[in-house]
Amino acid sequence: MKTANEFKEDRSRAGSAEESGGKPPRSIEYGPQPLDRIMVERGLKNHDLVAASKEGLTHKQVQKGRKGRRLTRNAQDKIAAALSEAVGERCAVELLFNYR
Repeated sequence: MKTANEFKEDRSRAGSAEESGGKPPRSIEYGPQPLDRIMVERGLKNHDLVAASKEGLTHKQVQKGRKGRRLTRNAQDKIAAALSEAVGERCAVELLFNYR
């Protein structure tokens, strides 16, 4: 049976994902998004989008979207639909996030 130190040594020898043939980790942080700027310009709060949503959007999803955490396409679509409802005009996902 291996000791704790032997396990640590094995992991350190394994190397990075690139060296082992796996995919490198994808970034989940993209910095403040255009969504945040649009919401600030229009005086909208996270709750305004949650209240306008017909698809079960959460405050946490909106906050992550504004700060630039990677969201699923489904969550991005929910935010775009809620923002469209809140402002009364169509808002394309491509204009709200600088990644997709």
